[in-house]
Amino acid sequence: MPIRSMTGFAQVRGEIQRPDHSGTAMTGSAASSSHLAFALSLKSVNHRFLDLHFRLPSGTDSLEMQLRRLLKEKMCRGHVEISLNLERTNNETFFLNREIVGGYIAAFRAAAAEFSLASEPDLNAVLRIPGALDSANDTADGAIEAAVMSKVGEALDRLNQMREEEGRGIARELRDRMAHLAEASKSVQQHRRAVLQTYNERLQSRLQELLGTIVDKERILQEAALLVDRSDIQEEIVRLETHVQHLLGLLEAGGEIGKKLDFLLQEMNREANTLLSKTSGLAGEALKITEAGLAMKAEIEKSREQVQNLE
Repeated sequence: MPIRSMTGFAQVRGEIQRPDHSGTAMTGSAASSSHLAFALSLKSVNHRFLDLHFRLPSGTDSLEMQLRRLLKEKMCRGHVEISLNLERTNNETFFLNREIVGGYIAAFRAAAAEFSLASEPDLNAVLRIPGALDSANDTADGAIEAAVMSKVGEALDRLNQMREEEGRGIARELRDRMAHLAEASKSVQQHRRAVLQTYNERLQSRLQELLGTIVDKERILQEAALLVDRSDIQEEIVRLETHVQHLLGLLEAGGEIGKKLDFLLQEMNREANTLLSKTSGLAGEALKITEAGLAMKAEIEKSREQVQNLE
C-alpha cells in the first residue's frame, strides 16, 4: 500500500435517468422521462482518526449508510467531508401532486368558512409545501442511490491519487531531512571524543587542586572518570542513528505509517534533548556539538509537521 497524505479532494459527476410518472397522481409531461445530474465530492484533511461528515439531500439515509460503510473499508484516517449536490437539467420536468395541493386548499377553505374569513390560499405558499411539487429528485425507486454508488469508486480512486501524490512528496522531504539528521549526527560524533577528553582533563585537574594530599585521592579520581563516562553522548548518537534507519525502513515499507512515524520522531526529539543537556555549559568543541544538536531538533520538528499529514 502506498504512503498517503490525509489531504485531498475529488469530484465526480453523473446523471440519473428517471422513469416516467404516467399513471401517478401527478400532472404535467408525465409520459416523458427526465434527467437528474449530480456531483459527488470528497474532501479530506488530517485528523487523528477517521472522521466522516456527510452533506446529502434529505431522504438519502440509506445512501449515507452505504457510503459510510464503504469509506470505513477504504480509508484509515482523516476528516472527510462527503457532499452530494443534485443538479436539475434544462429539460427537468416538475409534477404537481394533486392530492397534497387539493387537500391543503380544501382545508384552507374549510377553515376560512368556519371562521367567516374572506380569504383565498396563496399559490406561492401552496407550492412550497413539501411534496406539492415533485421533481426528478424522487428517490423512492433507489435510482439516485444506485447511480451514486456506481460512481463513488471512481471518486475514491481520484481522491487517493491526489493523496498518494502528496504522500510521495512528503516521503521525499522526510528522506531529505533524515539525510540532514544523519549528517548532523556524524558531526557530533567527530567532535565527541575531543569534548570528552577535554571534559575529563579539566575535571581531573580541578579535583587535584581540591584534594591536595588526601589519601583516598585515587578513589575519587575513579569516581570522576565514571562521571565523565556518564556525561558521554555516544548512547544518544547510536539511538538517533537507529531511529533514522527505522524511519527510512517504514517509508520504504509504505502503508498506514503516520502514527508510527510520529511516535518515532518523538523518541528522536527526546534523544536530541538529552544530547544537548549533556553538553550544555561546555565551551570549545562542545559548542559545535550544541550547534549540531540544535540542527537535529530543527529537522525533527519539521519532520513531525509533515508526518501529521500522513495517513
